[in-house]
Amino acid sequence: MRKITLSVAAALLAGSAFSAMAQDGYFAGKTIEIVVPFGEGGATFVSAKFLEPYFEKHLPGNPEIDVVSRPGGGSILGANWFEQNAKSDGTTILFTTSSTANPFVLGQEGVEYRLADYRVAYSHPFSAVAYVSPDTGVTSAADIKNASTPLIYGGIAAAASDLPGLLSFEVLDLDVKTVLGFNGRGPVRLAFEQGELNLDYQFTPVYLTQVVPSVAEGRAVPLWTGGAMENGVLKARDPIAPELPSVYEVYEQMNGGAPSGIEWEAFQGVASVTYAYGLTGYMHPDTPQEVLDIFAETVAAINADPEFQAESQEVTNGARLNAGPDTEAAIKAALSPSQEVKDYLRKLLSDKYGVNF
Repeated sequence: MRKITLSVAAALLAGSAFSAMAQDGYFAGKTIEIVVPFGEGGATFVSAKFLEPYFEKHLPGNPEIDVVSRPGGGSILGANWFEQNAKSDGTTILFTTSSTANPFVLGQEGVEYRLADYRVAYSHPFSAVAYVSPDTGVTSAADIKNASTPLIYGGIAAAASDLPGLLSFEVLDLDVKTVLGFNGRGPVRLAFEQGELNLDYQFTPVYLTQVVPSVAEGRAVPLWTGGAMENGVLKARDPIAPELPSVYEVYEQMNGGAPSGIEWEAFQGVASVTYAYGLTGYMHPDTPQEVLDIFAETVAAINADPEFQAESQEVTNGARLNAGPDTEAAIKAALSPSQEVKDYLRKLLSDKYGVNF
């Protein structure tokens, strides 16, 4: 009994010591390296730099944040570097998107990182909005199947960030011609404006700054968003564009019931990582829970920061950061789909889009 009592006491003391360290400045004098596996001009790097001063301000000890770009292999090289070099004390973070998650889920060649084993420090929603040209005759999501001309979508690569958009077409049973190979979503948007495409998805910052003016001028018709999580289901309206229905809602409008089946399971898993938890900060699998708790408290402080609220309103229409056990559980679930979903995704991408595995 005495040994048990002493063990419990030691554990309590250790916990108290860690709490004291957090209060006094756990990260004091340290540098946190944020590894972005994309180029410096991309949205992920820009988002990491946007968040940098707020983490420096609110993390205990006010550490220096060093955002490092490690591009290559469609993000695989940077993620592999993280797998081999990440520290487990919370000072190395992989900040990335579904372009890293999808190759892991699909088991693509060259993937060495164990994304589903990583701890989740925080995520930054990075939603997307689907919109169509008025030349199609479509005036809202409800009549998307009544387009007067064939629907043509442009993208970068089927297995990357285009995947949830392509899967939404499968869920809604849309006949869409897809043109892939663009070198960015900027060129896709320009092709839409020039009439080469008539259906597009753009991520929130670009939609708000570049597409909304086109909507106001009558040159684009917004359709839906990927949605937001509600009780574990990607069904709610996205607070970034609450006037638009989610894919889930559009399916209900078309079919009179909730979506289900393999197409929906695949879409929800991929879209959750892409949209609801779009930009995610991952940590080494052995990172202590106490460090994750510190980040959760820091995220709450950042979300409450008036300066962050004002600046994020311009960048993401006020999207807040997510952190904590529920966020981690949702992301890990999305990264660990059933074998049936994996087989469905690999077959779809191979047969319809020519992706090699």
